[in-house]
Amino acid sequence: MLNYLDKIKNTESGNFFLMAGPCAIEGEDIALRIAEKIISITDKLKIPYIFKGSFRKANRSKGSSFTGIGDEKALRILERIGREFGVSTVTDIHESNEAAMAAAYVDVLQIPAFLCRQTDLLIAAAHTGKVVNVKKGQFLSAGSMKFAVEKIKEAGNDRVILTDRGNTFGYQDLIVDYRGLPEMQSFGVPVVMDCTHSLQQPNQSSGVTGGKPELISTIAKAAIAVGADGLFIETHPDPANAKSDGANMLHLDLLEETLVKLIRVRQAIL
Repeated sequence: MLNYLDKIKNTESGNFFLMAGPCAIEGEDIALRIAEKIISITDKLKIPYIFKGSFRKANRSKGSSFTGIGDEKALRILERIGREFGVSTVTDIHESNEAAMAAAYVDVLQIPAFLCRQTDLLIAAAHTGKVVNVKKGQFLSAGSMKFAVEKIKEAGNDRVILTDRGNTFGYQDLIVDYRGLPEMQSFGVPVVMDCTHSLQQPNQSSGVTGGKPELISTIAKAAIAVGADGLFIETHPDPANAKSDGANMLHLDLLEETLVKLIRVRQAIL
């Protein structure tokens, strides 16, 4: 799998790699439709691709918010996408006992930002032997993420990715400090910019997180300009009716034109 990390970081096309898909697995038909659409785009543009979908959402403001369709059902959908389309897959885990369970179905285990300091969770993910993508906490500096990398490597796994998703700015906003991307790359791991969650507006009085999806392209262009290895983009064919995080997702119809522009930025800096 280390060769896999080398592959996504240093492709013949020189492109960044992409983690993209819906926030949560809402059902088999829509997940397959999203995967097929994204794969058709990334194949055409020669962008290495990892399908993203959370099998369950554990971090919700309201108890009534959608959390998932059932763990095993969602994980089997992720497994089917990986098998039928021949792509890697990534999903979040939230507790140590979920690591081995999810690893049986996906290629990459993702540690949510608010859990990036949870030592037992990081070690459990490392012990699966899967690639571990750790999202940087909104409350942490880029430099402090070296300790997350060390925990995973000391547990015997050097297959680590770090993802930036912005920093808390007041109670209801986030900002991105792009100095953090090269700083985290100095730890010897690929670094990804989460272009959708970094535009969230949390802690709304409605109990539903807001966002500024019109700025996704802006965040992504800046990340590519400073040398990000990959991008993380949540996308959906109908964000307004998505069951989770619709307020900050990119409409699926806009993905191709966005990626074409980003490839131009990438080519300009090579």
